[in-house]
Amino acid sequence: MEETTTNEYYLKSAPITKAIARLSIPMMIGMSVNTIYNVINAFFIGLLHNTEMLTAVTLGLPIFTVLMAFGNMFGAGGGTFITRLIAKKEIEKARKVAGYTFYSSIVSAVLLAILALFTITPIVKLMGADTTTIINYTKNYSLTVFLGGFSIILNFALEQIVRAEGASKESMYGMFISTALSLVFDPLFILILKFNVIGVALAMVLANIGSSIYYIYYLETKSEHLKGFIKHFKLSLKDKIEIYKIGISELLLTVFLIITTLLLNNFSIAYGDSVVAGFGIALRIVQVPEFLSMGLSLGIIPLIAYNFSNKNLTRLKESIKQSSLWILLLSGTFVTLVYIFRESIINLFSKDPSVLNIGQYIMLAMLISALFNGFTTLFTGIFQASGQGIPSTIMSVTQGILYIPIVIILHSFFGLQGVIWSMTITEIITCMTGLILYIIFSYKMKGAVVLKIVKS
Repeated sequence: MEETTTNEYYLKSAPITKAIARLSIPMMIGMSVNTIYNVINAFFIGLLHNTEMLTAVTLGLPIFTVLMAFGNMFGAGGGTFITRLIAKKEIEKARKVAGYTFYSSIVSAVLLAILALFTITPIVKLMGADTTTIINYTKNYSLTVFLGGFSIILNFALEQIVRAEGASKESMYGMFISTALSLVFDPLFILILKFNVIGVALAMVLANIGSSIYYIYYLETKSEHLKGFIKHFKLSLKDKIEIYKIGISELLLTVFLIITTLLLNNFSIAYGDSVVAGFGIALRIVQVPEFLSMGLSLGIIPLIAYNFSNKNLTRLKESIKQSSLWILLLSGTFVTLVYIFRESIINLFSKDPSVLNIGQYIMLAMLISALFNGFTTLFTGIFQASGQGIPSTIMSVTQGILYIPIVIILHSFFGLQGVIWSMTITEIITCMTGLILYIIFSYKMKGAVVLKIVKS
């Protein structure tokens, strides 16, 4: 087989197990490495034994999430559209979509940075920072991340464009680069140069710049279909709508995720810095099983998009079935292991007894949530890959809309325990919503195939 058609072969005709392994294992490894990258930041801050700094980095997480949201908006919308175009052999249009995604990512980052310069103080207070010290730490961290935000948006967008044509290994290499750079810059900026929380943010920005440069190099010189994308920046209104009908759902998902985080921060900070730090540690640890499942779900998005575009229903359904089984196995195994060793794991990040105690309890709730999170991601990925704007949007807003009344009600009745378990309950309901929408989608696909057979 010609090297230039390798990636498309796995999307089109390779055995399903082999295709899923080829597309998802690199993504799972990459996502796991990305999780380690997030844990590294907390670890080096933890070495300073300063709970206020750890709290500030935790409170600043929504800033990274905002930037990631814009990257995912362009990446998910543009990436799934590119895969469907490749399936239809509309290669020149695919290049135009990739170019538009690239330049739109940069423009949006510049606009967000300008906005942040004028509104950073109310932003950090909104995120839950209350004392003068924590406000200053959070402001320094958040402003640095915003000013370097172009690297984060570009990284997330380009990673999905690379993966759109089935190049999962290259996507993984970019994640490796960012993690390797983080391992260099974190100790340099935090421990040696004593930049503290600014050092965490600066290391993140430089790590994302490194991986973005690699993705640009790959797309311009090695890509099977997208070479020359960087000279394109204009796109028709119709094609922009095709990007944004999926991309906006990804943005909405993150907007509500930010609302969730803000509510969580504001409710939990009333119970002290130890609770906020405990949430920060637990959320980072639980990202390991969640990101493995997410890596598998994201890995098969090009496979689903390609076969949906070609109306290969048998291959489409088998891909989803096998992916579901793998998510169940992975989530169950890793959640069990993390639960067994939870005390030792939390001990790596803090020696504060109050953080250790509450962190273990929070982790229990987060681990149960992680069991359902993988399937929620899978359902959302299926709808995005197949260009289903309405189900994608429903999945994106359900969690956020539900979480607001659930956390308020549970907090009023059960206090801190209600805050801790509110996210888990919301995740379970969201997953069930995804299952119902998938059943409807599956019946529609069957009906379309039957209609096609009758007409022929």
